[in-house]
Amino acid sequence: MTELNGIIPHFFSTLLMTVRDVVPIAVIIFGFQLVVLRRPVTNWPRVALGFIYVVVGLSFFLLGLELALFPLGESMAAQLTAMDFLFDSGEGIPDVIPWTQYYWVYIFAAAIGFSTTIAEPSLIAVAIKANQVSGDTISVNGLRIAVAIGVAVGIGLGSYRIVAGDPLHYYILAGYCVVVVQTYFAPKMIVPLAYDSGGVTTSTVTVPIVTALGLGLASTVPGRNPMLDGFGLIAFASLFPMITVMAYAQLSARQAKRREGNAI
Repeated sequence: MTELNGIIPHFFSTLLMTVRDVVPIAVIIFGFQLVVLRRPVTNWPRVALGFIYVVVGLSFFLLGLELALFPLGESMAAQLTAMDFLFDSGEGIPDVIPWTQYYWVYIFAAAIGFSTTIAEPSLIAVAIKANQVSGDTISVNGLRIAVAIGVAVGIGLGSYRIVAGDPLHYYILAGYCVVVVQTYFAPKMIVPLAYDSGGVTTSTVTVPIVTALGLGLASTVPGRNPMLDGFGLIAFASLFPMITVMAYAQLSARQAKRREGNAI
């Protein structure tokens, strides 16, 4: 009961902050609708109810992140990097722990990156719109899975970077070189969507969990600084979906050409 009494004020505080953040968006939208376009808003009750749903839903979501997902991400990183987990009780702990010893960290990071991306509301919205605009050429699930694979690879590689202590810019420069080359060879229709797919991953679900993982990992791996090494995972989560979406489009185009050749 005491814990519930503490959560209720916290929820109302989060609700007020969410209202404060959403009000400017509503003012801009309704301002342009009424002042610039000079058109009435159709179905006012439905629009107002939708805004209420958004505010209340975001408040519950932010509260859940703070109470559950943030602590879980940090505790998982701490447990996966604990010495009693990495080494058996009878096994000696070396002075320098090799990066291969943290393989469960990479697996967990890739799995959490894939699952959070699949659940990302912004990605679902973009995938549905892309499917509608392309006339079902772009599959909703195909795009979501391609982006999720990219995030999984990116978060896994970013976790390795934290463990190894390598400079961040080496990975980012190499990744964008691949993106530039792919941009030239990939189907032109998919390139803008691939670039947007990198951005939609940095949204409400993925960012908090990935940030908690990176900070928890940098706090528990010996010799790492949370400020210097804990951040940067979001850059990986934004970069690698562009690569996998364009690769997905290139593979789809090749398969289509093969089917056409076999039909002839």
